Amino acid sequence: MAAKQPPPLMKKHSQTDLVSRLKTRKILGVGGEDDDGEVHRSKISQVLGNEIKFAVREPLGLRVWQFVSAVLFSGIAIMALAFPDQLYDAVFDGAQVTSKTPIRLYGGAILSISLIMWNALYTAEKVIIRWTLLTEACYFGVQFLVVTATLAETGLMTLGILLLLASRLLFVVISVYYYYQVGRKPKKV
Repeated sequence: MAAKQPPPLMKKHSQTDLVSRLKTRKILGVGGEDDDGEVHRSKISQVLGNEIKFAVREPLGLRVWQFVSAVLFSGIAIMALAFPDQLYDAVFDGAQVTSKTPIRLYGGAILSISLIMWNALYTAEKVIIRWTLLTEACYFGVQFLVVTATLAETGLMTLGILLLLASRLLFVVISVYYYYQVGRKPKKV
């Protein structure tokens, strides 16, 4: 007795039928234009929206500046943690360190900020990029004010301190520039 063969699987023709597919898309409400004139290819894209609207148009050099900032913060943090005497000597040119603890605490704080900078380098979210740039601008601004106040108290004026002050002002300007550029409304095309 021969085994009975199962009937062959029947192919469903409604999926390949163009008219049936168009009817299904019409029932779902996709494929046509919405109020903004956009054509959605699926119900998911219609509900979630078009991600191109939310893409950040990055100003030229933003990612390079973020990378430079992350490297700068990481380098200073590692130097403050590992070599506090040398960092203090490089900035204040021969002044004696009374305690290494504040410099190492400074290094820990800067290391924390550098981790935020590294993470912001890989994000595309406008808000995170702006907050990182604002954090950076505030840090450099406060550092400029603290070093200036220290100079006023001690009267110590060296080339290293002047270069530090000039670089901090430059970094504040660059960070504020990118902060406003990222927050700017995109031009209508």
